[in-house]
Amino acid sequence: MKISKLETKRLILKGLELSDAESYEKNFADYEVIRFLSDQVPWPYPEGGAVDFIKAVVLPKQGVTRWSWGIFLKDHPDEVIGCIDLWRDGRPENRGFWLAKRFWGQGLMTEAVEVVNSYAFEELGFERLVFSNAVGNERSRRVKEKTHAVLLSQRPAGFVDPQFTEAETWELTAETWWAHHRPSFIGNYKDMMDPDDHPLTPHDGKPSNHEW
Repeated sequence: MKISKLETKRLILKGLELSDAESYEKNFADYEVIRFLSDQVPWPYPEGGAVDFIKAVVLPKQGVTRWSWGIFLKDHPDEVIGCIDLWRDGRPENRGFWLAKRFWGQGLMTEAVEVVNSYAFEELGFERLVFSNAVGNERSRRVKEKTHAVLLSQRPAGFVDPQFTEAETWELTAETWWAHHRPSFIGNYKDMMDPDDHPLTPHDGKPSNHEW
């Protein structure tokens, strides 16, 4: 199933397709990228691994319980330079991302995360997103801090790089997101408030005041 194309100042986010596999694999199969990911990701990364991943993992659930966007620069719209995935069933996290090393330090992932967060809360009806990263992955941690996620806990976890043995768990609620970002799908933020000035979720119009 097709998913919505998202745009930012510098980026286009498009649903992953098999035609993206070549550039996906070229930029993903880099130990400096993969070392921070779950040890379920194979290393060395096998040739053809991106085709297998898109066929077996992405496409069957795309637009149903999973949303996988390739990240493209607007001035190079044919090369996947990274990816953001959302999924309904947290384990415990609902999102994963990666970015080719040569694009680190430019704020591109924060830019991509912001538009995906807005889409998750506005259009997909998420009331809460949970994120995770290896303890020691400072770049990923900073993206979460800059996008208003709250650190909840640490837990044992395995990663491709065995020096990382623990993961951080973060949470971002719709209520927190709307406190920092004006919704784009309606004209007036006040329209999202109930009579007691509690934010409403865009998905069902009910107060977003759940405790987790």
